[in-house]
Amino acid sequence: MIHRRLKGLALPVLIVVVLEIVVRTGWVPSYQMPAPSEIALTLRDLAEGALWKHISASLLRVLLGFVIGAGLALVFAAWVGLSSEAEAYLEPTFAALRSIPSLAWVPLLLLWLGIDETSKIVLIAIGAFFPVYVNGVEVGQMYGFSRRRLVLRILLPAALPGLFTGLRSGMSLAWMFLVAAELIAATRGLGYLLSDGRETSRPDIVFAAIIVLAVLGKLSDGVLAGLEKRFLVWRDTFNGQGREE
Repeated sequence: MIHRRLKGLALPVLIVVVLEIVVRTGWVPSYQMPAPSEIALTLRDLAEGALWKHISASLLRVLLGFVIGAGLALVFAAWVGLSSEAEAYLEPTFAALRSIPSLAWVPLLLLWLGIDETSKIVLIAIGAFFPVYVNGVEVGQMYGFSRRRLVLRILLPAALPGLFTGLRSGMSLAWMFLVAAELIAATRGLGYLLSDGRETSRPDIVFAAIIVLAVLGKLSDGVLAGLEKRFLVWRDTFNGQGREE
């Protein structure tokens, strides 16, 4: 496992070394691509200042939006899986809404909800909703459960891998939609930090924000992956006990 992780670090380390060389030798202008060492110094300075405020604001928005969006998605996925009538009414509309780009929602949400936290959380919830919904419906249809079995299993043992795939995809899109929300209307958050770096012509700040977003996205995906493993162990234990009985 450790050897595999070291292999995973090989490419990022190589990229950092190459970038440091090409910037320091002047092959790439530093005002376009700052050296990794400069970005590291910027991250240090930000960590001593407002970085944690931006991280906490973004984390709270993502968590709230993800919980709301994923929760509603599971409810609708179970409903559609249980009822062909619900599928006939809902699926065409959801399919159309799913194809709308994240930035297209921003003007409408700003008009309806203003520039406070509600519009940002709703936008993130929209992003998290569709991957979880699609995977939940596909799991139910794939297993062909009866109504009773679907209710019991769409959220439980047999459906766990598919549902966690949807949850992880939903979390990834939640981070993407977060940036869309904070780039447009925010006074704090990592998306705001990106916008601030652009407006002040500070590519080091832009790259620092991107790196933090990447780390947080990876960590949140890792948390869901860890939960998936735990639930799969529980499922196998549960099924084993059921067979013994």
